[in-house]
Amino acid sequence: MQPFSIPVQITLQGSRRRQGRTAFPTSGKKRDTDCNDGELADVHKKLPSSAGEDRAMLLGFAMMGFSVLMFFLLGTTILKPFMLSTWREESNCTTIHTHIMEDWLDCAFPCGVDCRGQGTFPCLQVFVNLAHSGQRALLHYNEEAVQINPKCFYTPKCHRNRNDLLNSALDIKEFFDHKNGTPFSCFYSPDSQSEDVILVKKYDQMVIFHCLFWPSLTLLGGALIVGMVRLTQHLSLLCEKYSTAVRDEVGGKVPYRKHHRFKLSARRSKGRAEKS
Repeated sequence: MQPFSIPVQITLQGSRRRQGRTAFPTSGKKRDTDCNDGELADVHKKLPSSAGEDRAMLLGFAMMGFSVLMFFLLGTTILKPFMLSTWREESNCTTIHTHIMEDWLDCAFPCGVDCRGQGTFPCLQVFVNLAHSGQRALLHYNEEAVQINPKCFYTPKCHRNRNDLLNSALDIKEFFDHKNGTPFSCFYSPDSQSEDVILVKKYDQMVIFHCLFWPSLTLLGGALIVGMVRLTQHLSLLCEKYSTAVRDEVGGKVPYRKHHRFKLSARRSKGRAEKS
């Protein structure tokens, strides 16, 4: 009985060793597959955004939309008339003659909810000498005054009191009469041969600067807010991936190695005991 027991025992030990050897690679392959699946899952993983990030994103997009709307409104109401204005060149003008026309011009004024009254206003004309060309020109207050009434310096607010309208026209006439040949700045159109010049421009370069600066600043601020939130989310996702990888390495690989070493030491001690 003893000669046959030794081969059987050796055969059983060999089969156990083969089973142990095949078990470890299988578990290792399974673990590698799990790790690869985890890495693929982490690639497509997205962290949920917080309420503060959602509000910041909403604020950024609202600021950008508001700036685009302001660009459209200011561009059509201010920037376009400024670009289309023909009175671009500045020169010096000297008062030659001022007078009020005898024939007053008709105007309309509101007198109630559904009522419009008819009145007249005095037409003040101011003739100046343009220093650029030395020609005589008719002075207007701004671009709108030329379009509303090309014969008069300006069009006052129409109402029934004729004395107030006349007094306001006389005050302006006296102002230009007191110039006494003193030159003052005015604007003329170099592209046309019209005899019309204006005293002030309705939209100057400072107004255009503010119309472009503040919407641009709002657009830049909104873009920065959106960009910072996106960057924060990206960094949070990278940090989460890194922390997950560290947890997998510390909590999975190290215990597996310790368990593998414990099995090897147990087999060695068992083999030594059988040999003895």
